[in-house]
Amino acid sequence: MAKKEETPNMVERFAEFKELKNIDKTTMISVLEESFRNVLAKMFGTDENLDVIMNPDKGDVQIFQNLEVVPDGEVADPNLQISLSDARADQDPDAEIGDEHTKEIIFADFGRRAILNLRQTLQSKILDLQKEAIYTKFKDLEGEIVSGEVYQTWSRETLLIDDDKNELLLPKSESIPGDYFRKGETVRAVVSNVDNKNNNPKITVSRTSDTFLRRLFELEVPEIHDGLIVIRAVARIPGERAKIAVESYDERIDPVGACVGVKGSRIHGIVRELRNENIDVINYTSNPSLFIQRALSPAKISSIRIDEDEKKAEVFLRPEEVSLAIGKGGLNIKLASMLTGYVIDVYRDTEETFEEDIYLDEFKDEIDAWVIEALKNAGCVTAKSVLKMPRQEIIDKADLEEDTVDQVLAVLKAEFEDEEPVSDEAAEELPEGDDAE
Repeated sequence: MAKKEETPNMVERFAEFKELKNIDKTTMISVLEESFRNVLAKMFGTDENLDVIMNPDKGDVQIFQNLEVVPDGEVADPNLQISLSDARADQDPDAEIGDEHTKEIIFADFGRRAILNLRQTLQSKILDLQKEAIYTKFKDLEGEIVSGEVYQTWSRETLLIDDDKNELLLPKSESIPGDYFRKGETVRAVVSNVDNKNNNPKITVSRTSDTFLRRLFELEVPEIHDGLIVIRAVARIPGERAKIAVESYDERIDPVGACVGVKGSRIHGIVRELRNENIDVINYTSNPSLFIQRALSPAKISSIRIDEDEKKAEVFLRPEEVSLAIGKGGLNIKLASMLTGYVIDVYRDTEETFEEDIYLDEFKDEIDAWVIEALKNAGCVTAKSVLKMPRQEIIDKADLEEDTVDQVLAVLKAEFEDEEPVSDEAAEELPEGDDAE
C-alpha cells in the first residue's frame, strides 16, 4: 500500500509547487498529464490506447489501458491486446472477442524507477514552463520601468534581482556615467531587451535610453500619465544633459510648468535619479522653425532658414548668443539637432549687422502678441530680420493679412528711419507716406 501512495503524494507536491511559481490550474493539469504520458509511452511503447485522468482537487491520477479482446493464446502484443479469459477474469465477465477491455493501471506498482522518471520529466517540463513564463512576462514589459536589488557587480555589467527572484542584467554601456551601486541597493531601469536563446531568458535593462526618461516623467507628472500632456520628443546625452518637448491637449494646462512642478518639485526627483542630468523642458510645436528656436534655448536666434527636403537649418545669431546656442562641449546644439531631427548650422552675424537691431518682443506695445508669434514662426525674431524679408514672403510664411504686414513694416521701419535695412521689394510695397526720409 505504501507504494500506491507515492503517486498521489507527488501530485500534491506538484500542486504546492504550482502555487509558488504562479502556474495556473489548467496548465498544471496539462503538464502533469503530458509528463505521465511521456513516461507511459516509454514503458508501453505507445500511449495512444491510454486514458490519463487527472484529479488535481483530490491530488490523484487514474490511468486506464484500453485493450482489444482476442482468443486465448493469440495475444501478439500484451500492451495492445488481452486474451478472452483474462478479460473475463478482470471484472468483465461478459467480454467477447473483438470488444475493447478497459484495465486500470496503478502507476506506483511499476516501482521507484518509474516514479523517479516521472518526477524528472515533470521537473524538466516545469523548468521549461517557468522559463517561458519569465520570457513572456518581461517581453510584455519591454519599455517599462522595473526595480531590482543589486546582487553583484562586475566590470562590464551589474546583476539585479527583482522581487520574484528574476535576474536582470544592467550592462555598463546602459548605465549612466556616475552610476556606482552598492550590494543590496535598489536600482530602477527600463526593460530594453528580452532574449530567449536556447530557452534561456536573458533580460537586459537600461538607464541610458530615452524611454527611461519618458517613463520617469510619466511617474512624476500625473498629467502625462493621464494623457493630458504628451511627450513629443526626447533627446539625451546620459549623465550630462537632456531636452524633452511636451505638448498639452488642454489649453488651460501649461505643459512645461506641469513637468517642472512648483519650484522644480517634480523635475528634481528625475534629475536626482539620472545622476544630476540637466533637463530642458520646452513646448512642442509642429512648426520646424519655431521648434528649432525653442530647442536652441537659452540662445536667442536672429533669423533662420529651413531646408525641409534636406532636413537642414541655418541659424543666424548675434555674436554673444553663439556660445549659448552651441553650449558647453557642443551639447546644446547636438541635443537640439537630436530633438528636432534637423542638422543645425550656426552662423555668426557681424557686430555691425546687429548693432542697432531689436528683438520683436520689444514691440509688444505697438504690435499684437499673436502677430509677433506668427513672425517668429516664419523664422523672424528681430526687427531687421523682418525688414530684410520681401513683403509677399512675410505674408505667405507668417500667414498674415496684407494690411497687418504693412502696419508691422511701418512700425519697424520707423525704428530705423535713419538707416536703409529694408529690402528693395519690401520698400517698394510699403504704403504711400511711409517711405524713409
